[in-house]
Amino acid sequence: MTQHLSPSRLAFILSCAFAAQVAVAQTAQPEPARSQPDTARRQPDVDKIVSEISPQRIEGYIRKLVSFQTRHTMSDTTSDKTGIGAARRWIKSELERCGAGTRMTVAFDSHVAPVSARISRPTEIVNVVATLPGKQAASKDRMYVVSGHYDTRVNDVMDTTTFQPGANDDASGTAAVMEMACVMAKHDFDATLVFMTVAAEEQGLLGAAHFARTAKEKNMNIAGMFTNDIIGSSRSDDGRVDDTQVRLFAEGIPSARELSEANRALVRTGGENDSLSRQLARHVKEQGERYVPNFKVSVIQRADRYLRGGDHMPFLEQGFAALRFTEPNEDFDHQHQVVRKEGAKQIGDLPEFVDFKYTAQVARVNAAALATLALGPAAPQQVKMMTTRLENDSTMRWAPNPEPDVVGYRIVWRDTTAAQWQGSQWVGNVTEATVKLSKDNVFFGVQAVDKDGNVSVASYPSPQR
Repeated sequence: MTQHLSPSRLAFILSCAFAAQVAVAQTAQPEPARSQPDTARRQPDVDKIVSEISPQRIEGYIRKLVSFQTRHTMSDTTSDKTGIGAARRWIKSELERCGAGTRMTVAFDSHVAPVSARISRPTEIVNVVATLPGKQAASKDRMYVVSGHYDTRVNDVMDTTTFQPGANDDASGTAAVMEMACVMAKHDFDATLVFMTVAAEEQGLLGAAHFARTAKEKNMNIAGMFTNDIIGSSRSDDGRVDDTQVRLFAEGIPSARELSEANRALVRTGGENDSLSRQLARHVKEQGERYVPNFKVSVIQRADRYLRGGDHMPFLEQGFAALRFTEPNEDFDHQHQVVRKEGAKQIGDLPEFVDFKYTAQVARVNAAALATLALGPAAPQQVKMMTTRLENDSTMRWAPNPEPDVVGYRIVWRDTTAAQWQGSQWVGNVTEATVKLSKDNVFFGVQAVDKDGNVSVASYPSPQR
């Protein structure tokens, strides 16, 4: 005798099989979308951007930066051929040239740094900032910043005159940012992109700190920041070559004396791995590896290398999500060294030790991540995990996104021991959903999805009683 399953019984069986049947709560919001947009497809505009990143142009930028002999923060600012002044004027003119006829604008962002441990006299610190405004009214105030630092140093951080090529540290990052700006200026995005080359990283992250501090004072909506610092070499100090991955450093809970309420909520619920920066890193890894095949984004769960720092750290200090890209293995013979020979060994940060194809791969990952962020919606806000009663299901609520092209939301989850999202469920255009998975056993996030299948960074739900 054939047994017929009722629809409810069949639904129960499928929920057990996939451990993820979602019951969407009734709300006053619009009806759920009939079907989920294709969130796995590659966006043609992003593919085009990635394909246009040129190792040859990146090499040209690096060699030109090296030609200024020194880019020390306190080096000459009047010469047209040498010193940091000539370098920053060239960067600005090059960005203006390649941005001509586009919506991208280029400006100096400057301040005077007082005397300090690494500044011997009051010194003008000048960032070069190229801004590509977003076109969607609901998104244009949301910004994504990408940087590299164009200043240099040798062993003596106060030496302003010695030849300091800085080909890898950090002409490589500066060149990547310039290449991204020139390629992406020809495209339109919902949110705003800021391409920034900063000064005085070697003197104490001064250029980045000024920009981050100003952004905080002006209440700018910086939804994510990347710095690219030492991204030019695929060869380690022992000769090993690894051109298949890049390290991406992502901070968890900051080492602050006092935690913000948001970070307290993370600690209370075991979400130390769900900080804003780690959520951003998950997006970068997923999109970078989607658009740059056979190239791994290795997320390192630290703010930076062990007890070291970079230009993303002032942004972290101001509460922004910020990440650092760095090559897989550094060679310290080619970093912060006076150019010289020791026997047959060449010491110094020279262009001959830069892998331009590898640098382009890192730039492509950056560009893919930035493009998908700026084309997609903002991370949902006011995401809450309801805890009014004890139950094995998990109910989440959130505020609706303001973007007119958002068509719904999806819930994502992962095991408590997993770094990346492992499962997802489309819940439609609602602001509350109940998932038949226990909040005790997995971590959840909520993502907004637009009509083209662009997915936001996930938001971690904080508890609400």
